[in-house]
Amino acid sequence: MTRLWSRFGVRALAVGILVVGVGGGYYLGHDRRVQEQGIDARFAAEAQQAENVVLKEHHLDHESMMAQRRDAEAIAAQRARAAAKAAAERAKRAEEASRKKREQKAEEPPPAKPYTGPIPASCNEYSGNRKVGCALMLADGFKIDQFPCLDKLWSRESGWNEKALNEGSGAYGIPQAKPGNKMATAGDDWQTSAATQIKWGLGYIEGRYDDPCGAWAHSEAEGWY
Repeated sequence: MTRLWSRFGVRALAVGILVVGVGGGYYLGHDRRVQEQGIDARFAAEAQQAENVVLKEHHLDHESMMAQRRDAEAIAAQRARAAAKAAAERAKRAEEASRKKREQKAEEPPPAKPYTGPIPASCNEYSGNRKVGCALMLADGFKIDQFPCLDKLWSRESGWNEKALNEGSGAYGIPQAKPGNKMATAGDDWQTSAATQIKWGLGYIEGRYDDPCGAWAHSEAEGWY
């Protein structure tokens, strides 16, 4: 009986040890899986965090790149507007200069035609105010061949009358200065002195038409000088 119980006890003990071992193994295995799952979860969280950091960096890089692009486009647009404005101003100045040039050209007297009529040998061929005008013209440096043009011009304007008055325009004297008091720059006696009027008239002609034949050509073309 004792031997039988002893054998039974040994077997029971062996079975108990086996059960304990299996249970312990199951527990250890289960704990290992739990640990492994925890490690995997931690790795996954760390990977996600790292990915989030990378995505954020990419996003910041993209925003920076877009900001730089917008700045570059704004600068380019500003430069384009400035260039367009400068071009428009240059075109406006060129058009204005062209317009003024056309106006000046339109105001320029036609080129003087050379006088082909008879040339007086001297001022002695004339008398009165014409003789005075011829002498003063030569004294101003013009040649005798200019006097026929001056004679025709002032014969048309006033008939060489120092008191000639155009009541419509107010032009006065031999050169028909308008207004007549312009001739005061040549002398206080501009109202009565043929010489004073002639001096003023010769200065006007030289300043505007170069010479009497130039003034006569303009008078022929436009009806005035």
